[in-house]
Amino acid sequence: MSGPLVLVVDDEADIRELVKDILLDEGYQVSVAQDAAQARAALRERRPDLILLDIWMPDVDGISLLKEWRDGEGLPCQVVMMSGHGNVETAVEATRLGAYDFLEKPLSLAKLLLTVQRALEAARLVQENVGLRRHAPQLATPVGRSPIMQRLREQVKRVAQHDSWVLISGEPGSGRETFARYLHANSPRRSGQFVDVGVSSIAPGNSARELFGSEQDDKLHYGRLEQASGGTLFLDEVADMDIEAQAQLVGALDTGSFLRVGGTDPVPVNVRIIAATQRDLQAEVDARRFREDLFYQLNVVPLEVPALREHREDVPELLSFYVDYFVEHEKLSYRHFSLSAQNFLRNHGWPGNVLELRNLVQRLLILGAGEEIGQEETQTAVGALQLSVTQDGGLSRLSLDQPLREAREAFERSYLEYQLEKHGGNVSKMAQEAGMERTHLYRKLRSVGIEIKERR
Repeated sequence: MSGPLVLVVDDEADIRELVKDILLDEGYQVSVAQDAAQARAALRERRPDLILLDIWMPDVDGISLLKEWRDGEGLPCQVVMMSGHGNVETAVEATRLGAYDFLEKPLSLAKLLLTVQRALEAARLVQENVGLRRHAPQLATPVGRSPIMQRLREQVKRVAQHDSWVLISGEPGSGRETFARYLHANSPRRSGQFVDVGVSSIAPGNSARELFGSEQDDKLHYGRLEQASGGTLFLDEVADMDIEAQAQLVGALDTGSFLRVGGTDPVPVNVRIIAATQRDLQAEVDARRFREDLFYQLNVVPLEVPALREHREDVPELLSFYVDYFVEHEKLSYRHFSLSAQNFLRNHGWPGNVLELRNLVQRLLILGAGEEIGQEETQTAVGALQLSVTQDGGLSRLSLDQPLREAREAFERSYLEYQLEKHGGNVSKMAQEAGMERTHLYRKLRSVGIEIKERR
């Protein structure tokens, strides 16, 4: 894989070329600019991973340029300032504006390379910490010694060595993102960014800007596709992507470049795409809700993550992992599950999969007391938060240990199943009782996987 891209901004040609040659010898990609105007143009052409920015330049000084970036969309990446006439006040101002470090000229070769290395590592750690805060706790390696999990881990490690796109399917909470991160960590792109996009969380009409970035009102915004350059872009719930964004993504994958919203210059694509879905994408294609060409682009290597009920023997190991995690990271008091509690949980249906198990462990550590978590306490914790409508109007289990969207879909499916049975498949009567227009009801039934023809 190509190395990180460093943009060198300095009005002295000798220094630009010297730094460029040094960095090229170390395996970095390098672009250069002699002033602020060329620096802005270089940023529009391609997002760098690091900027080496001179302070004293003829048109706009480096401090003013740094402030311009910060007050716009924020600093595009880590910035290291350079100056032969620096002082403490200048260094403090640069740091206040977000610069990572300050190098004095004449440049020391050893210090330059060390600073570049540390700045890039700091940027990677910041990105990882953002992801961990948003999705914690993350498993570095998917937990489980069952044959099905061992086979899947080995398969992922083999796939990781090839730069093909991957489509991961599986139920909500089963660990699709965990396997995506595991694949990235075992691939040649592991030194690059892992950028995750929750497609379903993107506001309607904002997909293009979120994925491809924009150049509007003299403001440059880097999209997720560009942020992941050199690394991996993870598209979670890709089936929720709107048709227009699907078409733009197909074009980007076909041509190897894309245009930012409002932009005119093509931006090269250098990412591995891993997509994930809980739906049957082939069925979505047949229903014309997902582009067939994009499906075939993404489905080069399909991976199926099993539901937790398919490898229940891993439940005790997962319980131990999450107990240790919450004790270490959230400073909760250590408690262990009794054998009877473990046995009960091994036989639990786990509709919310690993996510449900994780939340259960956290709840028991927060609310419980005593060193041992017994079966009765476990049964109470599992049963107290599960509720849904059955076909006879009674109540059955529905895990609330899952994102709101998945919980809502599970309830809607139970409700529509009940109404379908109650009215003998008569959609007109269903629509009347549900207070929905018939066309909308048909779409809703299809979206939750209920086929009227099959039921009739």
